[in-house]
Amino acid sequence: MATYLSTNGSRIQNYTTDPDNPNNGEVWYNSTANTLKFQFTSTAGSYTTANSMNTARSNLGSSNSGTQTATIAFGGTLGPPTYSENTETYNGTNWTEVNNLTAARSWAGGFGNYTSALCVSGYINGGPNTVDVEIWNGTNWAETGNVNTASQSAGNAGVDSTAGITYGGFDYAIPGGSNKTELWNGTNWTEVNNLNLARYYLSGNGTSTAAIGAGGETSTFTNDAETWNGTNWTEISNINTARNAMAGFGTSTDFYTSGGNSASGNFQAITERWNGSSWSEENDLNTGRSTSAASGSGTAGLYFAGQNPGKSAVTEEWNAPTTAVKTISTD
Repeated sequence: MATYLSTNGSRIQNYTTDPDNPNNGEVWYNSTANTLKFQFTSTAGSYTTANSMNTARSNLGSSNSGTQTATIAFGGTLGPPTYSENTETYNGTNWTEVNNLTAARSWAGGFGNYTSALCVSGYINGGPNTVDVEIWNGTNWAETGNVNTASQSAGNAGVDSTAGITYGGFDYAIPGGSNKTELWNGTNWTEVNNLNLARYYLSGNGTSTAAIGAGGETSTFTNDAETWNGTNWTEISNINTARNAMAGFGTSTDFYTSGGNSASGNFQAITERWNGSSWSEENDLNTGRSTSAASGSGTAGLYFAGQNPGKSAVTEEWNAPTTAVKTISTD
């Protein structure tokens, strides 16, 4: 039979007061109160359907480091061969149309926040891919420094328009999945160390020095996952279900990825969480979709638009699990 030590890696600790930030599942003894206590999940995390976007679309970009109450979405596919320059902002209740991209595009990357974001590369009508990058200042889009390698369906991470990273994607010059990684310093893009696995349609988020990439497509769906430490990519545990065209929110140590297509069928509702050491399956989307966009944190996330099978405007808000402490008297 497994013991607490073998399953948790430590003995039950003796405290005179309760610990400030106990881990979920942690057990401890409060010697002042003569009680045994443990922290547990009292309410599972879940998605709640919110107000829809004004324009249904797939393959769009977003400020993936925005919040559940302040996010920007841009571009996308309205229906081939029609691509969108439309931009919308979300305030926690409603989506509002704001000033458009300078060029309509689909499969573009995006990172940043509500007032400071980048739209990276993608596919413009007449394609194939573009090196063009646009910067958002909270009011307008303007062209800025181009990426070195044009791509689409890449992973992207960054907290604002001054620093970010783009990785992987589909490169028509290969043609196929790319492993190239480029860093943005607010002015220029620089090629840095590559992903270990070349792929496109991967899910990612984080910062320019701590990012994550999960799933995607090579010649088939992949469950591969990697993290970036500012210098190199490192393989981590695989996601449970190999998929492409997912969208994710959070950080490199608290990351949620949902939706996508898998070998068992298109338009999945599956949600998985990376806690820094392992993947776990969480409550699903209410509406399974692929090629959506996402934003927010592991505590309060946002997942919107996509395809199932037509273009979708559906928005869902993720609220993380809540915890509680159970007390057992030893008197």
